[in-house]
Amino acid sequence: MSNTYAGIPEEYSRLESAKIVLIPVPYDGTSTWQKGADQGPRAFLDASENMELYDIETDTEVYKQGVYLADAVTENSSPEKMVDEVHQTVKKYIKRNKFVTIFGGEHSISIGTIRAFNECFDNLTVLQIDAHADLRKEYQGSKCNHACAVYEASQTTNLIQVGIRSMDIIETTVMDKEKTYFAHDMVNDEFWTDSAIDQMTDNVFITIDLDAFDPSIMPSTGTPEPGGLLWYETLDFLRRVFEEKNVVGFDIVELCPNPDERSSDFLAAKLYYKMLSYKFMDDNADDEYESNFRDSGSNTNKPSKFADDDEN
Repeated sequence: MSNTYAGIPEEYSRLESAKIVLIPVPYDGTSTWQKGADQGPRAFLDASENMELYDIETDTEVYKQGVYLADAVTENSSPEKMVDEVHQTVKKYIKRNKFVTIFGGEHSISIGTIRAFNECFDNLTVLQIDAHADLRKEYQGSKCNHACAVYEASQTTNLIQVGIRSMDIIETTVMDKEKTYFAHDMVNDEFWTDSAIDQMTDNVFITIDLDAFDPSIMPSTGTPEPGGLLWYETLDFLRRVFEEKNVVGFDIVELCPNPDERSSDFLAAKLYYKMLSYKFMDDNADDEYESNFRDSGSNTNKPSKFADDDEN
């Protein structure tokens, strides 16, 4: 992988001065159809190096806030150990007062990222933008399967799901339909964005599975689903969330690169950069970043059963 994010100059890529940390997690241990999400971080970073770094919409060059490319999390001996390693790595950088972002890898990595953010920020909302509900408590013998990506979040955070259009009937027993925005309803509801934002708490973590997008603009995912979101409607929604809430971090997952179709890699790269641009569009490069995390030490006041699961 690249030594720096998007080939930015070294002065903007040092951990000590960077406000932003990017953690690649090239993991694809539990996907059940098309493999290749473990190659997603490399394709994303390659595309990022070919992207213009001036954002027209926000009139900013957000890389000047500093982006540190952390070592990739490469633990893959088991889904549980991967989740634990992601959890510990993410939490380490949050506690260094960084804006922490993660690029996967399949969606199971989000179990660890969300767990870390939930331990560090009060009253957390998890905004999931995804084609799939991912609410199974366990799948194929593991609670750390990609099909279980937000089950834990549904139990411990304020989970809001956007773009859903594929799920198993068992997931209806877990889902909060008042906080779920199904793709077929969103098409005819011009106020769904207002409703979703109204249901968010102040602190928001965003997890984006790239299969949330319609396959016409994002074909390179492991499980593409017709009827997805388009580019500008998604950006409009995201910008509002960043403007109206305190977005504390985000992850992007499920890029399954195809060497014959590179536009998906570039969409992922552009989406990541746009989200950073929205986060820091009102900040000067020399402003100090304050994440306002809650330093809870090594313990957490969240239900302990999830930590116990990791030891099995």
